[in-house]
Amino acid sequence: MEAQVENAIEIASTPTADRNLKSQALEFISQLPSQADSERICLSLFIREPRCSEVVRHTALDVLDNVIGSGRLNISALTLIRENLMSYARSTYCNVAHNQAAVDSPNLQNKLAQTFTFLFVTLYPSEWLSYFGDILALTSSSGASTKDHAPGVVFFLRVLIQIHDEIADVFLSRTPEERKKGNELKDLIRERDAKTIAASWQEILLQWKGEDSKIIELCLATIGRWVSWIDISLIITETLRDQLHELVISSSPHANGPVAVRETALTTLTEILRKKMNPDYKLGLLEFLKIRDVVAHLVSSPALADLRSTSQYDTDLAESVGQLVNHSLSDIVRALESADDQNPIMMQAVSQLKGFLPLVLRFFSDEYDEICSTVIPCLSDLLTLFRKREKSNAMIHEQSVAMLAPILDAIVLKMRYDETSSWGNEDAQTDEAEFQDLRKRLHVLQQTIAAVDPSLYQDKLSVVVVSTFENFQRDASRVDWRDLDLAMHEMFLFGEQGLKTGGLYHKSKPTTSAAERLIGMMFKLVETDVASSMHPAVQLQYMEICVRYYHFFDANPQFISATLERFIQIVHHDHVKVRTRSWYLFHRFVKHVRQHLGDIAQTVIQALSDLLPIKAEIPDEVSDNSDMSSNEDQQSPSARFDSQLYLYEAIGCICSARGVLVENQVVYIRTVIGPLFSDFEVHLGPAKNGDELAVMQVHHLIMALGTLARGFSDWTPASTSPAATPPANEVSEEFSRCSEAILVALESVSVSTEVIRHAARFAFSRLVGVLGSRILPQLPRWIEGLLSRTSSKDEMALFMRLLDQVVYGFKTEIFDILNTLLTPLLQRVFTGIAEPATGTDDEIQLAELKREYLSFLLVILNNSLEAVLVSEANQAGFANVISTIEHLAKDASDFPTAKLAFTVLCRMVTTWGGPDVQVGSPQPTLPGFDRFMMERFSPLCWSLPSQPNFDPKDAQGKQAMGEAAGLQKAIYTKTGEQYLNFLRTSELSGMGMDPGTVDEYLRALSVSDAKAFKQYFQNLVQRSKR
Repeated sequence: MEAQVENAIEIASTPTADRNLKSQALEFISQLPSQADSERICLSLFIREPRCSEVVRHTALDVLDNVIGSGRLNISALTLIRENLMSYARSTYCNVAHNQAAVDSPNLQNKLAQTFTFLFVTLYPSEWLSYFGDILALTSSSGASTKDHAPGVVFFLRVLIQIHDEIADVFLSRTPEERKKGNELKDLIRERDAKTIAASWQEILLQWKGEDSKIIELCLATIGRWVSWIDISLIITETLRDQLHELVISSSPHANGPVAVRETALTTLTEILRKKMNPDYKLGLLEFLKIRDVVAHLVSSPALADLRSTSQYDTDLAESVGQLVNHSLSDIVRALESADDQNPIMMQAVSQLKGFLPLVLRFFSDEYDEICSTVIPCLSDLLTLFRKREKSNAMIHEQSVAMLAPILDAIVLKMRYDETSSWGNEDAQTDEAEFQDLRKRLHVLQQTIAAVDPSLYQDKLSVVVVSTFENFQRDASRVDWRDLDLAMHEMFLFGEQGLKTGGLYHKSKPTTSAAERLIGMMFKLVETDVASSMHPAVQLQYMEICVRYYHFFDANPQFISATLERFIQIVHHDHVKVRTRSWYLFHRFVKHVRQHLGDIAQTVIQALSDLLPIKAEIPDEVSDNSDMSSNEDQQSPSARFDSQLYLYEAIGCICSARGVLVENQVVYIRTVIGPLFSDFEVHLGPAKNGDELAVMQVHHLIMALGTLARGFSDWTPASTSPAATPPANEVSEEFSRCSEAILVALESVSVSTEVIRHAARFAFSRLVGVLGSRILPQLPRWIEGLLSRTSSKDEMALFMRLLDQVVYGFKTEIFDILNTLLTPLLQRVFTGIAEPATGTDDEIQLAELKREYLSFLLVILNNSLEAVLVSEANQAGFANVISTIEHLAKDASDFPTAKLAFTVLCRMVTTWGGPDVQVGSPQPTLPGFDRFMMERFSPLCWSLPSQPNFDPKDAQGKQAMGEAAGLQKAIYTKTGEQYLNFLRTSELSGMGMDPGTVDEYLRALSVSDAKAFKQYFQNLVQRSKR
């Protein structure tokens, strides 16, 4: 059997083995832990001489671990394993004369240590009380009192690390039972062996210092793990402290170099500081460990001082020291949070704070962002403390006054691009993204300072911005683009203070002192002509600032012309990142200041004319797994065209600016749409024949026309805002030509091209605002083109949503057209609803189409157009409308749609049910509608909850039942006693409801208000479903 197991492991681990044979071997090995006697076989494979291959021995231990962990072995079997493994460990790791080459590989040592850990978990509580003493004995030569045997020391430390990971590693997920077991084992270790173990670490460090750096590293790593859960007084003694200091600051080489040992020692100090304890104890620990002295020594060392600006700068060391400083200051801040002025801890914490702050700022201001980031958390903690307590605590207030200025200075300097950075370089995109992320974190710190001391923040930032602009004005060639970018970035962020009240001005006066400072910066920005800088980062920042603070130009329109001149230069930039972003920003700026552009509209349009020609490209196929960078995304044909559309919208805004005469508006529009129409003529023929590039070009042209219309007019039909007025008739006539061109394309190409329908739908929604009621005669053609036989459910739903807007906007003018269109329109919708869903996406689209259909009916009913549903032209289709609503109201798989269906039915009742009736006969406006709503609508209220899949506890189901209750209440309001008699004699009795419940139900319906009856009905449905 032993040979069979060995052979199976060898086959399973051989890459070239036969696949079927390998599969059988793996299956055989997986079954071993459950086999009787498997522990004996695997133990023998591991310890026997001559040794098996390493993979066999490793796998044997793995099986042994599973067997031990399964709990199926009795104590005698576990003891046998323990004795054999300890005998092996003594012969391998504790024999002075042993050949070093015979020691197991590090990988196998770790595996054996894991097996010893499984035995520890099982036997340490009651069977193996000498566990740590037995393994610790491996560290000494025969008769020696020191830890002088390297293989044994290494194995002992590996076992300790494995034990920590098994019972105390907080990053591992454990069951409650595992956590309880781990806590019990930790308690036993603290009680029995913690003191001996801690003492052994100091002996190992003393024995192997300067001899074997790997042992020192392993010992320090062990201390760093165990310190979190054993008594710190056992670990932190003067001896260990001095040993750690020496390892951290000593420059004498170890056997394998000092660097790794120093890094591990720093990590160990950091882990010691991470141990949870009371803030006052932590302050004492900081002083005892002399952390500040250690850090100060390292900061002044050649590695971090003399070599700081060279390629030999030890960034790893700086990062490790920064983390140590971060934990130290965070502990000091926690002590300050818990103390008051009269507490001695406050004085101690303030003293340490003063000592650590210069060290924090040293690492915060480091050229390398990774090092700076190490201390951002503690700075955030400190500034948050100042914000919370500087007004309530005099001592903290005193420290905030002294410390905020240097912290703010450091933050501002760190906001600057460093000297080695470049902007817009494709090879530096990752660095750029990381720097922008760092800026966001720094901005949070700045805003905290602004909350603590607004005057300091405003004074500092004003000086930075204004002085930089003045330097640029004196000699632009001597100002680094990085300084300009810093000033403008800070000016942009300053808006969170300057725009707090929503704007810069109130009745021509600055709203706040921060707004006044910001206005001063804006004057400097435009007067010093910072935008003349040729660096693209500065140019984009200039545009961002002008857009954000457009209120300044409303109050100072004399600067708009010069600013737009700079904008036009920037939008012609050849850098793709600048070009695509600047087109958007140009549109935003123009939209804000459009009312001041009347005199320069023609000049601006002419200056942009060379950017307007559209050239479509077939987009590249992008797989779902592709990793497209943001820069590549900006350069994609789709992204470039989307940005170009902003120029068309901007031109629409400029054309419609106040002060531009109507005849000039017409001229400007023709100037823009003329080339688009010519392009239509060129590409429409090939598009009809299926030319993909021509189809894409037609799509782009339609989108451009729609976007031009959106920019031209903010007016919407039925708008009551005096600020939004419909365009002049002459202008609408020009856009009517655009609509006609789009319809021609739609009618020619749309049958097989969804992309054209998408563009046309986009344009239709934008043209409504410039055409007004002129679009109504074209509506049949729009519906014909946009709701073709190949239109998807999603397309239908989107167009129905657009029709809702048209019906609402032109409710007084649309009746005749709607009367003609309604039946064929609804027939196409019914066809779409009747089609079965073929997947999840299709199901979502179908549900959306159902809801849009019901919403369309509601728009008709809510805008006094109900007569169109029952007109002579549409009366034949009214039965289909009702039956469709009934079907949707009974659908327990889609409660939102069912709820909306009940809402439509309720609206029909209030529309055609006639006046409210308390006594007497109903008087519906539609003859016979009183009987119709009792016999057809009322039973639906019970049809939905009677469905097998109806869940009365579902929140959306309860809402649907609430609407059903509202429908019954509406029917009762219109029919009175007649409805109660119908329910008693026909509907409720036919359902099998007992007389007592019927009486109770009718009383609730007739007496309760709508809210009370809704609650009653929902409760009744829940009771009936139990």
